[in-house]
Amino acid sequence: MKIKNYMQYIWLLFAAAMVGIDRLTKWLVVSNMELDNTIHIIKVGDTEVLNIYYCLNNGAAFSKLSGQTILLIVITSIVILGLLFLMVTKRVKRPIYMAAVSLIIGGGIGNLIDRIFNDGLVVDFIDFRLINFPIFNFADICAVCGAGLLMIMVIVDEVREKKKKKQAPETVDGDD
Repeated sequence: MKIKNYMQYIWLLFAAAMVGIDRLTKWLVVSNMELDNTIHIIKVGDTEVLNIYYCLNNGAAFSKLSGQTILLIVITSIVILGLLFLMVTKRVKRPIYMAAVSLIIGGGIGNLIDRIFNDGLVVDFIDFRLINFPIFNFADICAVCGAGLLMIMVIVDEVREKKKKKQAPETVDGDD
């Protein structure tokens, strides 16, 4: 039994672990804080850098599509199912791509669970105030890191492919 034959399932277990961490962190916040309350984590002088701020979000990133719960559930479900299909059918083969896709799946499922079981609301709590940034959660981190990694790898592979084509000796039709 070669572990390589089962790598996609190991990465799907990784995605499940990301969902577990997301659910745990959200549960800790909901169980121990009042809505719209803040716990200061890092403060430098008068500047609040990092806080835990418990809030609910009915939109997607940067509050886009606020109130569009059904649309967000449908889009997220389609993306997750598509990525799961690609993983299970071994169309995603390289470990770095499997990692990226697993992060996207884990993050998507984490927030999808909130939308379905929390009246369309997602629990957000990480408040990074050093820059004017929206409040987010662990699932968001997974999805964004996975998407970023996927984009970087696609670009890197495209650049490598173009370099290979430039370096390959050109053949003229009829030459043997």
